[in-house]
Amino acid sequence: MIRVLVGATTIVMRAGLEALIASSPTLEVVGSVNPRSLAQTLESLQPDVVLLEWDEPDEDLLALLSTTAIDTVAIDDFEGPSAPASVLLISDWQPSAIADVLRTGVRAVLPSDARVSEILAAIEAAAIGLTVLHPDVTEALLMELSTAPRLLPTAPELALTSREIEVLGMLAEGVGNKTIARRLGISEHTVKFHIGSIFSKLNASSRTEAVILGARQGLILI
Repeated sequence: MIRVLVGATTIVMRAGLEALIASSPTLEVVGSVNPRSLAQTLESLQPDVVLLEWDEPDEDLLALLSTTAIDTVAIDDFEGPSAPASVLLISDWQPSAIADVLRTGVRAVLPSDARVSEILAAIEAAAIGLTVLHPDVTEALLMELSTAPRLLPTAPELALTSREIEVLGMLAEGVGNKTIARRLGISEHTVKFHIGSIFSKLNASSRTEAVILGARQGLILI
């Protein structure tokens, strides 16, 4: 069973999300809290996934998501108790707000009016380390990328190699290190080396941010 912690600002919303999760035989609700109480609850309940209603930008919540997200390694590469994956239901569709959320390393972002089947699928995907972006989220990000100023040419020593671009493309797919290693016929250690190099060259702090920056530079398509 996948252990899910619900976070929403109103009792009605929390009850609705609890009922939604209860409809799946593979999920169980381990707690339901106001997002402002999330930090105190995570350690005691140790959920696999946090399903969080995001009704407005919140710097404190962004900071919490950043510190709890395990995004520099995939779930299948992480040893020991892992940080929970975050699935956000977001109502603020400003592209900048979405970009801020993705930079924290959350695993899935969906609109607050997403279908039940979409939310359940996102929870299950996030629990195994996959990244899920709803088509509406992707469209908003592409709008931001199309209006972003062009970046200056990259210095040769900071340019990604062809192999690093391959790895970056697979990060955009949301796959883990084991899958990348298998596809490319290289070791997981080498994959981690490439990811570290990508982060350094793009000045990224998470896989999701690396993908956003890579797309902005025209290195990959999302």
